[in-house]
Amino acid sequence: MSPDALVEDIAHLLEVWVAGWSGCRGYELRQEGRFPAALRADKTGDWEYFAHDPADEEFAALADKTAESPNRILTVLTNDVQRYKYLAEQRGLAVTSASQTMMIVDMETQDSEDPWLPDDDLELVTSESNGVHHAVVHSGEQVAASGRVYVVNGTAVFDKIVTEPDFQRRGLGTFIMKALAAQAFSHDVENGLLLASLDGQKLYSHLGWDVVCHVLMMSSGSEGSDLSGA
Repeated sequence: MSPDALVEDIAHLLEVWVAGWSGCRGYELRQEGRFPAALRADKTGDWEYFAHDPADEEFAALADKTAESPNRILTVLTNDVQRYKYLAEQRGLAVTSASQTMMIVDMETQDSEDPWLPDDDLELVTSESNGVHHAVVHSGEQVAASGRVYVVNGTAVFDKIVTEPDFQRRGLGTFIMKALAAQAFSHDVENGLLLASLDGQKLYSHLGWDVVCHVLMMSSGSEGSDLSGA
């Protein structure tokens, strides 16, 4: 299915993304009503709830579940940001992040060949474990950049694309994305999907990715800042 067709069903994209993101991180999944939830065992030790444009009563139920613990997070995908900021305030939740976006790409537009590193002092190491493909660029003993990808029903879900501060502006973000795409093509993939930080959006747009919708994270505490790298 083309990215344009998929974008018409963001609820489905959310299900696919949560499955891939959780697969990348080894999170336990469950359903909360008609929406997915993931147990962030390595970060908060509690549940994160996900929804796309929930109705007011659905939002209220999810917000109340979230408010039961300061470690819980409610993440809403929407293009009506102000509505859900207002509803969050009404239910006693603080918006902890409003700058991320979901992005999608037709994988046919992405390079399927292993990329070349820009510097001779860098080395790429790739691996696969439990369906998760990893790409790590080393500079001697240091990790310079890294990322991972997990394929769900023909969609490659990219996660934790990180370039360390000392190695930024050397093209390593682009390199990691290309290295992961090359691994994803060992599967039958049609589309790519990810959540992007504000900085990441510039990189992914340059690589041909398109914004699907905004991502709001909410909590009764201070949890929830960036799903793409955190």
